[in-house]
Amino acid sequence: MRPGPWKKAVHQSCPEAEFGEPVHPDRVADAEQRLGCRLPSQLADLLRETDGIVGHDGVDTVWTLGRIVEDNLRFWSDSGFAALYMPFQPFLFFGDNGGGDQFAFVRTPPRADIFVWEHEDDSRRWVAGDLRDYLGRSLADGDDDWYRHRT
Repeated sequence: MRPGPWKKAVHQSCPEAEFGEPVHPDRVADAEQRLGCRLPSQLADLLRETDGIVGHDGVDTVWTLGRIVEDNLRFWSDSGFAALYMPFQPFLFFGDNGGGDQFAFVRTPPRADIFVWEHEDDSRRWVAGDLRDYLGRSLADGDDDWYRHRT
C-alpha cells in the first residue's frame, strides 16, 4: 500500500515517524458530534490516513482521534483548569511536545493557524501557518522545543 500525502510529507522531515491505522470517516463524524464542532479539514484528512503521528523520541506530534476528543472535552469542562488558566474553548488541541506544552488549532474564529499553549505560564502564541507547516517545523530536527527557538 502506497503512503498517502500526509505520510509522505511527514517522512520528508522525520523518516522514523510512526503512524496509526487510518480512521474510518464514520469515526471522524462521531468525534465531531461529541466535540460539537467540525475538525479542521487538514486534521480530518490526516486522521483518515493515520490515527496519530509519533515523532522523535516517542513524542505524540499528532494525537490519536480518541485522545483529541477526550483531552479537548476535559480541557473545555474541567473546573480545576478554569480556576488556573485562561479559557481553552477557543482551541482544539491535537498534539504536544512531550513535556506538557500542547498544540492547537483555533476554533473561534476557525483558522488554519497552529498555536502552542505553554503550560508553565499559560501563554498561547502562533507557531505555524497550518498543519503541514507545523509538521515540517516540529519534525525537522528532533528538537521538541522547536517553537521556542523561532525568530
